[in-house]
Amino acid sequence: MNSEIKLFIILSIILSFLFTISFIFDSRIQRRDNSIPREIASKTFPLVNLRAKAAYVYDIRTKTVLFAKNENVRLPLASLAKIMSALVAENLSPMYGTITVSGEALRAEGDSGFYRDEQWSLENLLNFSLITSSNDGMRAVALAVGALSRVDATPKEIINDFVREMNREAQELNLKSTYFWNETGLDESDVKGGAYGTARDISVLSEYILTHRPELFRATRETSITLQSLDNREHLAENTNSIIAEIPGLLASKTGFTDIAGGNLVVIFDPELGRPIIISILGSTEEGRFEDAQALIAAVMEHLVKLKIKN
Repeated sequence: MNSEIKLFIILSIILSFLFTISFIFDSRIQRRDNSIPREIASKTFPLVNLRAKAAYVYDIRTKTVLFAKNENVRLPLASLAKIMSALVAENLSPMYGTITVSGEALRAEGDSGFYRDEQWSLENLLNFSLITSSNDGMRAVALAVGALSRVDATPKEIINDFVREMNREAQELNLKSTYFWNETGLDESDVKGGAYGTARDISVLSEYILTHRPELFRATRETSITLQSLDNREHLAENTNSIIAEIPGLLASKTGFTDIAGGNLVVIFDPELGRPIIISILGSTEEGRFEDAQALIAAVMEHLVKLKIKN
């Protein structure tokens, strides 16, 4: 009888030990897939009050999360989707490739001042579309480069192929919470956005482009720029970011707004030489996204001053 009790106790201890080890191992695996929780974001970062539902501030040089609010909550991206569209377009076609603005492209919401059958270089049309958040411009890109391998495809099939490439690229970049329904980010209906992702995913995507395809962001630093189509027509592109002139060392900027998404914004700026900071904001208001960005930029500057004093 005593031997049976001893055996039971020994087995209980072994099972308890195995359960504990399994729990610890499982927790470690899960933590690899999650972003750094906001509880352990930089302790010296100033307190900020935001209208945004989610925000993420990341120091690229030190690989440090400076601030995080609901960074893993999936929200509508609106025109931030155009960042991925630009990346996929460059993957599919050389930047000197010719894009024709078709009548189908001009049916997209908004009028950017294009002419039917007007021709552009891919580089200039992407620059125009990112700066002005042009829906018909990005639609023209998708219809042109998405058709390279399917000359007999319908416009709908071409767009679907292009969006499929956007989602494939999101998987390649390990953007687990990001999914695209269209190439512009426009709402699909009154209740469904055109693209979804997280503040952290947008930060990861932006860092990738800054590191590997910085030319895609170069024009987005400008307040306005005049671009010329291959038909020698000049088009003034005015940046949809109203605070662009107030951001120190700006490297990249992209806005987004729809009724479902609210106000979105991502900016990359370099307040010190060689220390780029990414700020991504989701689910604010049309004007509140800029106020949120200003608050976070000011907090970054204060944080860096504190670090200098400490060191």
